[in-house]
Order: sequence, then C-alpha cells, then structure tokens
Amino acid sequence: MSFVNPDPFTTRPEIDGTFGVVASTHWIATAVGMGVLERGGNAFDAGVATAFVLQVVEPHLNGPGGDVPVILHDVRVGRPQVVCGQGPAPQAATIAHVRDHLGLDLVPGTGLLAPCVPGTFDAYMLILRDHGTWRLADVLEAAIAYARDGFPLVERVSATIATVEGLFREHWPSSAHVYLKEGGVPAPGTLFTNPVLAETYARILREAAGGSREQEIERARRIWSQGFVAEAIDGFCRGEPVMDVTGTPHRGLLTGADMAAWQASVEEPIGYEYGRYTVLKAGPWTQGLATLQQLALLKGFSLDGLDPAGPDFIHLQVECAKLAFADRDTFYGDPAFVDVPVETLLSDSYNDGRRKLVTGTASLEQRPGTIPGFGKALDARVSDGARTAVGSSGAGEPTVGRIEATVPPDDARAGVVRGDTVHFDIIDRHGNMIAATPSGGWLQSSPVIPALGFCLGTRAQMFVLDEGHPAALAPGKRPRSTLSPTMALRDGAPYLAWGSPGGDQQDQWIPQFFLRHVHAGMNLQAAIDAPAWHTEHFPSSFWPRTARPGVVVVENRVSLETIAELRRRGHVVEVGSDWSEGRLTAASRDGRRLRAAANPRGMQGYAAGR
Repeated sequence: MSFVNPDPFTTRPEIDGTFGVVASTHWIATAVGMGVLERGGNAFDAGVATAFVLQVVEPHLNGPGGDVPVILHDVRVGRPQVVCGQGPAPQAATIAHVRDHLGLDLVPGTGLLAPCVPGTFDAYMLILRDHGTWRLADVLEAAIAYARDGFPLVERVSATIATVEGLFREHWPSSAHVYLKEGGVPAPGTLFTNPVLAETYARILREAAGGSREQEIERARRIWSQGFVAEAIDGFCRGEPVMDVTGTPHRGLLTGADMAAWQASVEEPIGYEYGRYTVLKAGPWTQGLATLQQLALLKGFSLDGLDPAGPDFIHLQVECAKLAFADRDTFYGDPAFVDVPVETLLSDSYNDGRRKLVTGTASLEQRPGTIPGFGKALDARVSDGARTAVGSSGAGEPTVGRIEATVPPDDARAGVVRGDTVHFDIIDRHGNMIAATPSGGWLQSSPVIPALGFCLGTRAQMFVLDEGHPAALAPGKRPRSTLSPTMALRDGAPYLAWGSPGGDQQDQWIPQFFLRHVHAGMNLQAAIDAPAWHTEHFPSSFWPRTARPGVVVVENRVSLETIAELRRRGHVVEVGSDWSEGRLTAASRDGRRLRAAANPRGMQGYAAGR
C-alpha cells in the first residue's frame, strides 16, 4: 500500500480541517483572520478584521473609500444573504452636469468626478453588529497596528506607485506625501506605514467608545457618515479642482449630505440551479448575474470528460461568456431604479434560444438578447491596441494589460498587473460562511485626503451617460459594479464560497473555477492552479470603456495544440505568461470538513486553517 499523495501536483496543499479556514489575497490578512478564529471569534468577526487589514496591506487594490458586496451565511439566520456595501452616486452626479455642462462623454476613471459614497465601512459595521461577536476595537486592532507600525510592501504596490509617480508629484501632492515620503518610490519589501490612516481609525474608536458592543458600532457608523470623516471628505471635494484623466482639473461632487443619507443594506441573493448546486450572486447592480447566465447556457452542453484546459472547454466557456456579457451591457442596472428581467435572463426558454448562437466558430460580434420592453444596447468602442492598465494617468483597468514605462519594454515582467481588487472567504467551525470582494479607493484612483490618509474610489466610471440605458448615471443610484463574490449550496446545504479580483474578468474566472471543480473533479487548489484565460471581446467596465472583439488571452501553460485549434476556430488568441490569469480564493464545507485554497499567482494570496 502506497501512502504517497495520489493527487496531481498543486502549488500548495488544499487546506483541510474541522476548526476553521481563511483564504484571502494577502498572507497577512489571512493570518489575522485565522487569529480571530483561534481567539474565539466567528467567521464574521474574522471577516471584518481581515477586510480592514486588506485595506492597509493592499492599498493599490482597495481602500476605505471603496465599496464591497458580501455574501454570507449565518447559521442562526438559516439562509444566505447579500450585504450591499456599494454606495450610490452623489446627488450632484447627473448626466446633465457631466455630459452637458462639462462636455464629457464618459465619467473619468480618476479624480473627484467619479467617487460614489464610500460603502465598505458601513457594510462591515452592519455585519459586525448583526452577525459578529467582537467589539469594534478588537476587529480594528490589527489594521491600526499595521498602518502605524508598518508592513512589507509587495512588489506590485511599488510598481503601481511607480506608474503614477509623475501624477503624484505634479498634481496630487497629498498622495506624494503618503506614498513618496522618502523622496522616491518605495522599494519592494520596505516597511511601509500610513500613520494618518491609523489615527483615523483610532479616533473613530475613541469617539465611539462606551456602552454596549452594538452601541459602539452604531456610534462608529454615525462618526463615519456624519462626523469628522464625512466632514473631511466634504471639505476635500469642495476644495481645489483635482486633475483627472481628462487632462482638466475638476472639483468633486460628493458631499457630507450624501454620506449621511446612505447606509448599507441586506438583500436576498439571486440563485441558479446547476445540477445538485445552487449558485448564488448579488443582484444586477453587480455583474454577478453573468456567471449565472453562463451556467444557464453551458448546462446545455456535455462538459463531463472534457479537458478543462482544452479547446472545446475553452471555446464553449468563452462563447457563452460573450453572450452573457453582451446581456450585462444591455440589461443590468440598479434594480431600485430600473426593471432588470432577471427571471427571463435565467429562464430555459431564453437560454435555449441564445445557446443556438454558439457554433464551432468564434463570434466577433456583440450579440445581446432581445427582451421586449427591457434594456438598451451599449455602443462598443473598439480598441486598436492591447489593453493598457493603470498608465501614468492612474486610469484604465488595473486588472489586466500592460503597465507602461515601469520596466524596459523588452523585459518579460513588463506590465503584468496582479489585480485591482481583493477577496476573502472564511468558514468557521459552526458553519458560518462569508465571501467578500472589496475594491475601489485604491491609491491610484484619486488624491489622498490629507486629514484621513485614504482616497476616494472611482466606481461611477461604470455608469453610462445615456438616459435610456439601465446603467445610466443618476443621483442616488448604484453603479453596475464588477464586484462579484459567490456562494453555492450543494444538495441544499451551504457548500462553497469563492471569488476573485479582476474587474470584468471576475465572472470569467469564477465560472471557470466552478466548472473545473464540478465537471473535472478538481479539488479547490487544483481548480485554482489550473491554466486560465479571459476574453476582452466586450466593452471594459473601466475608462476608456473599449472592446477588443474576438480576443482571448490565455496563460502560456495552455498547450500549443489548444492555442492553434482556438485560432483555427477564429479566436484572436494572445498568450500571457505562465501564471498570469486568475486571482481566486475559495473555501468549502462538507459536513464537519472545511477546506480552503488560494491563488499562487503574484505570490501573496494564502489560505490557512486547521
């Protein structure tokens, strides 16, 4: 009898235990979350602590000024729920102002025209109050300590700062003060501090202190939305105009009144039955429905037995993704403002018709469906070059493409960007589960607010300046976000939590992982490690909102034979480096057994558990 592990090689073990598991996009955040579980906290205490640490150690990917959707399962509630931490557009953010008065055809990707109400803090407070057990000081302790005492910069933080060094020096001095404080771009491995951010959270704790756990949390929410935090944001946005990607400085639109008028909310998830699984997503104010639409299309094909990195599998997933994302860009929007035909988009009759469009040849067209009375097609801006990420302007999609001018153009490392977002999945021994994808407010989005130590997000760039479109800009409306955590039930029981940074790529990598796990029988780590890909066929959600019809970007680990076959079928195949696609983490629960896995790409994601 052999005791050698018979499973294929994976980059690290799939974590397997019964006490608790944590997976996140940074090893420090994972360690903090696991520490909370070890000290008696539940999955929601651990999730909030993890989230605040991720704001500190991955400032190029998320921040306090950003936004977050969360899917959680509290065993006391007995059903999964969605927490909406996506703040809406300010009251002054109108199409008339941006398009007609300012003369812009897109909301800029940087600066102060694009911030929505910051949603992360209030969402975490709601989760801690209603589902957690720890006091606010305990969950903030690690984040404050790392911001005050320092954490080692990962290489990608330094590279991102380098892309915007000129912008900081010339136009955003408050950001230069924080990120160029030694006179230059901090080197990877530097112990980096942000004492002003540490003081912001410490002051919230001081002003909120006293009374019960719940009373402290409620006071902290008011301090954020109506106290010194909101006052500082209001004053900064009313101050001097700020340079953005348009080349013209603009003042901000966000006010203290906007902050005071909004709170995080709880919603029911959208679900789709896929065999023995029920896959759950947030509503159509995110793009999560695109994963469910892909599953609705793909269930009409026989995927069992297909090579999960072979041409048939890739072709089918990519072609179904094109159809789902065409519908995303036609029908999705904030359901508080527009009717989104979710039931029809997931119906058998609708998808039976859409599935007939999938042939053996790659489509080079944008082909949204037609549902009378709903939606409006989005004009695609076709790009004639490779997608560029976070250039010297700080704009563009930070997730994929090439970073310009950070390393010599012939350098093999040139321009590989490892995400624009963070993600974590946590399950405790009681069966509580949480999956969250925080993003926005990254250091390259807008200038640091000097009194707070963080900057605002730019999620409003995802609005459309067309009154007739479901995703049209409007005051108080949520943008159609790319953020997309996922949960799945198996045989009716909460089973899997997973997600990925990646902008438009999130709901391409998320179904790829799921299909590899379900149809190819891969464990969580193997499904993450497997070669991955994405298509840039449809318009990007990020400024400058361009499409690259037919383009599929694959990892170099996809075989030469598969690449040749995809090209024969009409795909415009671009080949990235060996480990350039996918940023996934995942955690699962099967009875008492808890498992977790994390992405090796970028060498910073990690899973832990016992």
